[in-house]
Formats: sequence, C-alpha cells, structure tokens
Amino acid sequence: MNLNQITLGVHNMEQATTFYRQLGFLQIVDTPHYARFECANGATFSLSLEDNMQPNNTTIYFEHEQLNEWVNELQTKGITFDSLPENKRYLWREAQLRDPSGNKIKLYWAGDNRLNPPWRTERRND
Repeated sequence: MNLNQITLGVHNMEQATTFYRQLGFLQIVDTPHYARFECANGATFSLSLEDNMQPNNTTIYFEHEQLNEWVNELQTKGITFDSLPENKRYLWREAQLRDPSGNKIKLYWAGDNRLNPPWRTERRND
C-alpha cells in the first residue's frame, strides 16, 4: 500500500496556489475549487476550497536536502517563518511556517533518520 496524496483545506484558492508555487511546487491542476501540486520526486498534494475552513492540528512536511538554502531563498521571496531551521532531538533539522489559510508546514531534512532512526521498531521482510 502507498500513500497517494494529502489534501489541505484552504479558504482562498488564489492566495494558496500562489503561496505553494512560491515554495517551488509545480501546479498540475488548477480549478476554482481544487488545485494539485507535484513535488520533485513525483509525489502530489492538493488543495480544496472549504467554505468554513478552520485550521487544524495537521502538519504537512516537505523534505529538502538543502534546507538552509531553501529557507533563505523563500525568505527573499517574502515568506515568513514561525521558526527557522534548527536541529531537533529526533534527529531532524526543520523550520516551521503556515500557509495563508493557517495550515502548519514543516520544511525539513532528516537524511537516513527519516526511515531509519536509531529507535526504529519494525523492518519489512521483503
């Protein structure tokens, strides 16, 4: 089984699509109520216009090996961060921001620790 995509609710599609294009994602679907973006690795995520959209506790993570450079580039584009890149106790380096609808986003780099942290509990028997 594979994860297909994540859909985030937004309250203003134009603001949201502009924001995610500024982050560097390729927009592959553009309608007044729905948009889909492609990541460099081919994974996708989408946005859905919600009339009474309320931010929730969901966080979407985007990984980039050159995290510091990416954050610096985004700051020059006017993107505001809640926290800048820092090393976390769970062995990831991450920065946090929010999209125009208040959805929480973490930009991070974890390297091998993403799938193989020292505390990993199970392995596939392939």
